Amino acid sequence: METPRSDEARPAADPWPGYFADRGHPEARHIGAGVEGVVYGLGAGRVAKVWTGRPPTELTRQVYADIAAHRLPFATPEILDVHEHHGIVVTYERELPGVPMRGDSAHEEYERELPVRHKDTLLAVLRGLASVPGTDAMRRLTVQGDDRPLWQGHDRFQDALAALVARAAARHGAALAARVPDFAAGVERTLNELRSLPDAPVTAIHGDLVPPNIHVDTVGRPVAVLDFGFYTTAGDPAFEAAVTAAVCDMYGPHAQEHTAELTRLFAQELGHSPAALTTYQAAYALTTYDLFGLDDSDGHFRWCAGQLRRNRVFGPT
Repeated sequence: METPRSDEARPAADPWPGYFADRGHPEARHIGAGVEGVVYGLGAGRVAKVWTGRPPTELTRQVYADIAAHRLPFATPEILDVHEHHGIVVTYERELPGVPMRGDSAHEEYERELPVRHKDTLLAVLRGLASVPGTDAMRRLTVQGDDRPLWQGHDRFQDALAALVARAAARHGAALAARVPDFAAGVERTLNELRSLPDAPVTAIHGDLVPPNIHVDTVGRPVAVLDFGFYTTAGDPAFEAAVTAAVCDMYGPHAQEHTAELTRLFAQELGHSPAALTTYQAAYALTTYDLFGLDDSDGHFRWCAGQLRRNRVFGPT
């Protein structure tokens, strides 16, 4: 390791382990980071999350409690206490077991053949979450990037999602239109297909089941699901399956093959309509494309544009 010269900028020391040590947690250590915050292990079965993104509310805490109240085959987060330090929200939560199913595809190259154990894990998690009824607290959540509760003014998830697509496309749709042929017509077809989808059970939706958010035990069984909040709501379990198929491998060399394979698998094993899955995948891309950037320098923006160019709702050639 090179020693920095005295005139080079040195990285700032992480103040949070000291903060937690001063509050009775001398073993505090950084253990991970996600879209919404940084997580520290405190010992004694507890972790703390320092929220760098949108902080949780009492509504979030209620949603966690609603999900944890069900006897799922894996653990889910529970917020035990909430503090604030210099305007930054810190939540204290129970530590979840297991290790990540695998690393993010942006940093770990996935093999061409997805392991059977990984596909079985995804199916087990999807089935488990689909067994949790959607609650009023879940319906009152706002998804990332929007300015109102998803379900506000709507009685059906499909109609609520269509309204979100319309709002999101109106935000910065010109950026996508420059990269997606016949963008306006594709958005209109997406709206029409969403509104024409039949009613479906309303269940808990995680919305971001990337492999690092699923923890497994030593034999690969799912033992915990974490990082709710990015797109958590109540909705059609087919939406969860569609998004999971799309985001499991976002950036690897075989990403397109894996998305197609998982979409077929989830349609077959979970009984979802393939047309509904592809419609929901278009909706996800249209509602998250601008969350991190608005041009090709941002990986998620590029991914969303690519998803839409290939999606049958947008009429790829």
